[in-house]
Amino acid sequence: MVRRIIHIDEEKCNGCGLCKNACHEGAIDIINGKAKLTRDDYCDGFGDCLPQCPEGAISFEEREAKAYDEEAVRLNKQQKFSPKSSLSQFPVQIKLMPVTAPYYSGAKLLIAADCTAFAYAGMHEEFIRGHITLVGCPKLDAVDYSEKLALIIEKNDIKEIAVVRMEVPCCRGLELAVKKAVFMSGKTLPITVTVISTDGKIIQEA
Repeated sequence: MVRRIIHIDEEKCNGCGLCKNACHEGAIDIINGKAKLTRDDYCDGFGDCLPQCPEGAISFEEREAKAYDEEAVRLNKQQKFSPKSSLSQFPVQIKLMPVTAPYYSGAKLLIAADCTAFAYAGMHEEFIRGHITLVGCPKLDAVDYSEKLALIIEKNDIKEIAVVRMEVPCCRGLELAVKKAVFMSGKTLPITVTVISTDGKIIQEA
């Protein structure tokens, strides 16, 4: 069908990406430093991108093009913006974790309080990614995690430990258990501690 669709003049385009950000349909991408209309059926022909271009490189043209496909745009957005899990193993509860497992070899451990994954929006990207994750709640579980954690540290090649806990007093028990476990293991490991506020902000890093 012949319809109105955008045209990008590559000679004028400086690759700033403002048009890409303005396109709500995801029809424009920056390829080799130039803006390109990647799919005709993603372009609705409304031209939200036109006023954003500082070089005047975008205009309308009438040409043979596929019809705008709203469903294809919706599916593309869903695929592009759906968060992906960074979890690399299962289970995650400290009580259920094996003492030895292949994934511990050369691992960085994340030992986190249960609530942190719900309180802090960037948990997967900033903390879980690249780590073997162990979670627990020292108040609800009412167990001393230090013995189990000490065995895991002692029997595996653990490189470092990141502790993420909530600011509430009971959550400090998790941090203390990790430090005790490292001492009990007889090893020396770097430990970082991050404290999350109840409104989901990082309030302390050490």
